Parts: sequence; structure tokens; C-alpha cells
Amino acid sequence: MTKHVTSSDIRSAFSAAMSAMYRNEVPAYGTLMDLVARVNAEALANEPDLKARLEATDNLERISEERHGAIRLGTAGELAMMRRVFAVMGMYPVGYYDLSTAGVPVHSTAFRPVGDEALKRNPFRVFTSLLRLDLIADQELRKDAARILETRRIFTAGAVELTDKAEKDGGLSKDDADRFVAEVLETFRWHDKAIVDGEMYHRLHDAHRLIADVVSFKGPHINHLTPRTLDIDRVQALMPDYDIAPKAIVEGPPTRKCAILLRQTSFKALEEAVAFEDGKGGWQTGSHTARFGEIEQRGIALTPKGRGLYDTLLDASRKVVRPAADGSNAKAYEAALIETFQAFPDDWKTIRAEGLGYFSYSLTEKGSKTSIPAGSDVDALIADGLIQFDPIVYEDFLPVSAAGIFQSNLGDGAQQDFVASPNQQRFETDLGAKVLNEFDHYAGIEQSSLDACLNALTRRPAAE
Repeated sequence: MTKHVTSSDIRSAFSAAMSAMYRNEVPAYGTLMDLVARVNAEALANEPDLKARLEATDNLERISEERHGAIRLGTAGELAMMRRVFAVMGMYPVGYYDLSTAGVPVHSTAFRPVGDEALKRNPFRVFTSLLRLDLIADQELRKDAARILETRRIFTAGAVELTDKAEKDGGLSKDDADRFVAEVLETFRWHDKAIVDGEMYHRLHDAHRLIADVVSFKGPHINHLTPRTLDIDRVQALMPDYDIAPKAIVEGPPTRKCAILLRQTSFKALEEAVAFEDGKGGWQTGSHTARFGEIEQRGIALTPKGRGLYDTLLDASRKVVRPAADGSNAKAYEAALIETFQAFPDDWKTIRAEGLGYFSYSLTEKGSKTSIPAGSDVDALIADGLIQFDPIVYEDFLPVSAAGIFQSNLGDGAQQDFVASPNQQRFETDLGAKVLNEFDHYAGIEQSSLDACLNALTRRPAAE
């Protein structure tokens, strides 16, 4: 019987291959990785308590390998096939994101591992957006875009064949897994020849730069890979020293002692030479802007109550100062953000007590030697030093932040208004599956950890 490679091993191999390819295609990405490695090493050296807790929760080793990427797809068929491809890597659609509210004509999900062990093994995520052709006001352009997209095939025959084989056989052998990684990587590769002529490109570009990016090329080139840092403010401050120009503001919540959700920054997208068909069997030189570098810092996953408070405070901040695309009011926005978020508790004890975040529970050294009666109060067990809690890392994304990153890299004048039109049902129909609910997922991890502690404490024989 053929031995199958684990989905986590395939995911790790693909993540490494993608990182190597992107480093070769976008040299600034390598510079970014060097900067993040430096900042993370400094943070761990300066904060021994942080290092100790990361080691205790098995989260230290994963940080240096952690990446998320982003792709933009054009058709329902591409999305459905991408779901099948990612499933071979143990990655599943979590969450629904409507970016039309922020002037970007896509809706999205994040493919990622969902089990605790799989996340610790390799938490590779791909934020995957589907173009909303229905939001293009020009009906003729909408038809032309649909026609162009229907002619392309973004997956190799080998990728389709091996995905079919994995589904049929319940996995892939080592040789097949290696070939699968190589074949799927082709979908994400940069192509410097467009599949449209210059006139069509400019029509698409004038409708929205992102539309041109999705429709004009052979495949959905990866448009960024994002490493995780332990101190995003330090990275932001050091980027100019590495000849990298950062975006004006860090997206997400302000700087805090207790990090929540997700903070992101990036450098401006590259202007890259591309060739367009000239209508005479030849090519004409032009340029395209799409790929950029991004860095993220992850905090605790928030409960529905905590997320509601976050959204309320973010909205309140933006009513005071709405960040300008050109960064001209960045300092005023950051000040408003810090002031408004004073209303969100900034210590783990209060965040837990008020039910704002999700935590993973474990036994202390004292708890590992103690027996208790069934039905004991959890708060009392924590107060007695038998159980401890650590924040559960937020593995997902924020639509306002994602749109902010997209907009800053589409150009300062790219902000456009679309009618807010979330349509999760349509997205899931195109996907061919339901997206997982992130809150249910985190609540399950929290409850499982708590149950494990209580079971261990009540099943252990009483000490003599």
C-alpha cells in the first residue's frame, strides 16, 4: 500500500517553494524577510517572558516560517478548483469578507489549516478574492471581461490530475506530492506578457486597477507574501533604513500591551514591465503595478463581543479622522485611533473576565500535581494557581485592513465607491462549499483546552 504524505507536509513544502519563487521574482521580499528576522530576534532577546510563553505554547518555532499570501481570481470555476487544490494541502475556507464596502470590487475567504496541530505545524494562509464582475457599471466592459476570463486556464493539466488523484486515493505519495507542489506553483507564477492588448488593459484599468490585475494576465500571480513580526512598529520604523518605503499607516488596531486581532503594513507595489499584444501579432511594452511586500503582527482572537467592540471603536476613530490614501493625515489618524481605543481593556485578565477574547487553558506546575472535585469553578482554579491561560492567536483577516492594504498599493487615486453588496450565499455557491465560521472555530479550541484541564484535574488520584 502506498504511503501518503501528510497534508501538513505538502502545505509546508508548497509554502517554502512559494517563498523561494517570490524571493526570486521580487528581491525586495528577501530584504523584508531579513528585516523581520532581525526585529523578531531583538524582540525575543528583549522580552524573555514573551519567548517563554511562545515556547510553552509551541508557537515560537512556527513564527519564522509563518506566511500568508494573497491571490485574486476571476471566475467561479477558478475559485472552486482552488478550493480543491488547497484541500490537498489541508487548507480550508474560513470566513467571508466583503470588500465592496471599502471600494474594492471583490469578496473573499481565507484558505488555511484549522486544527491546532496543523496550525502549529505550518499556519500558511492564502487570502483568496473573487472578482465581482457584477459591480462593474459598464455592461459592455463587464461582458468583455467575462469573455476574456473564460478563455484562460490557470491550472496545469498536471495540477488537475494530481488533485483528482489525491481526492480519489485520500492523499499523495512523496513523488506525487513533490510533483503536485511544482505543478500548483505554476498557477501563482508571474507572467510578464498580458493576454489582452493595451487598449483593453487601459479600459479595465480605468474601471478599477484591481480589475485590470485580475483580467489581464494568464494566471492569478501571488501579489504578496507576508511574514509575521513580533513588533510591527519597529519594522515600520526600520523599513526606510532598508530602502523600503512603508505605507503611511499601520492597518488595524493601535499599538497595545496586549495585541488584538491583526496589524498590517506594506511597501508600495512595484511598477513592473509587461508586454501587451499589439493586434498585429507582436508586442508593445507597458507597465503594471500589482505586487508588493507586507508584514503582519498577530494578536488574540476576539469573541463576537470583543469583535463588536473593536468594530465600533474603529468606526468611531474613522469618523474623527478618515485616513487619506496619500498618508497626509497619518499622524492625526493614529492619534484618534489611540484615543478611541482607550475603551478596549489592555490586560489579559480583564479581556478574559469581560469575555472579549479567546484563551487556551493549561495546567500550571502546581495544577499538574493536584486533584480537585468535579464541578469546581474555573475562576477559582485560576485564582488558586492551578490553571493558566494564554491568548489564542488570531489566524484570520480584517476586511477594512485588507481593503486598506489593497488601496494603498493600487495608487493614491484608486479609491472608488461601489454599492455595498455582501453576498455570502453567492460566494459559497461559486466556491462549492460553506465557509467555516471563525468564532465557532476559536470557541472550540478554547473549550477543548479547558475540558482537557478539568479532566486531568478531576481524574488524577488525590495526593496522599
